[in-house]
Amino acid sequence: MSLQTKFTGTGIAIVTPFLADGSIDWDSYKKLIEFWIVSKVEYLVVLGTTGESATVHGEEKQQVFSFVSQTVNGRLPLVAGIGGYDTKEVIGGFAKFDLTGYDAILSVAPYYNKPNQEGLFQHYKLLNEKTPLPLMMYNVPGRTGQNMTAATQLRIARECKNIFATKEASGNLDQIMQIIKYKPTDFMVISGDDGLTLPMLALGADGVTSVVANAYPKDFAEMVRLCLAGNFADARELHYKYVDIINSMFAEGSPSGVKAYLSEMGLCANTFRQPVWPVSAALHATIKDLMKL
Repeated sequence: MSLQTKFTGTGIAIVTPFLADGSIDWDSYKKLIEFWIVSKVEYLVVLGTTGESATVHGEEKQQVFSFVSQTVNGRLPLVAGIGGYDTKEVIGGFAKFDLTGYDAILSVAPYYNKPNQEGLFQHYKLLNEKTPLPLMMYNVPGRTGQNMTAATQLRIARECKNIFATKEASGNLDQIMQIIKYKPTDFMVISGDDGLTLPMLALGADGVTSVVANAYPKDFAEMVRLCLAGNFADARELHYKYVDIINSMFAEGSPSGVKAYLSEMGLCANTFRQPVWPVSAALHATIKDLMKL
């Protein structure tokens, strides 16, 4: 199966469920994985931002990677989140982790130290040389503090052949159009913004790596399939069904919002590792009301 086949459609940036003491809730993890698989999404992204990767460290990361791989057991393609603001450390992660069962790596643009565009290119150039799997870059300036411009992403797409896709979450449709218009034919553009997925697909994007699909995988994956088939009339109905839900999920940060939904569904506890914190009582009440609609 080609990369384009594996990663066209809906992937989920999956949560990591925790118990009250902060340890990983493996029973809920298994329940969630089965829920996502039966809902017929196309792939799962493990230990991305939504998976609270910033507070899962060392051997525990390997435990998560291995658990998800063993539980999925080849039923869906898997993407491992390995990124950071230290290029050498990211490359070290490539060598350290056993990624048996994984099909690709998602690596977020360096954050906090805010490299310039040449620094961003050189970072991904080195990752391209060292990655053990096809790599998806991730532009999310709202979290990293630095936008990767269309020119930089296109340069990477043309010169770094092990980098097969960008997860684009800039929210800038002009930038996204420039990437889609001028990218190599086999380079994929994947939405990193649930609310903009429909318009991005209309512009020629290939799919989404979604947060809302943690809680609503069946409907969101169907919305994406309808768009990819050119049926935007039916897709819009599902898009507007979830607009307010998506907004509520991000109103006080993610994954705080999506775990509020999952806890109400009985799929995992509303528990996090600090500094992530549950949503306010007022927003949680709004979420409960939205779930009744």
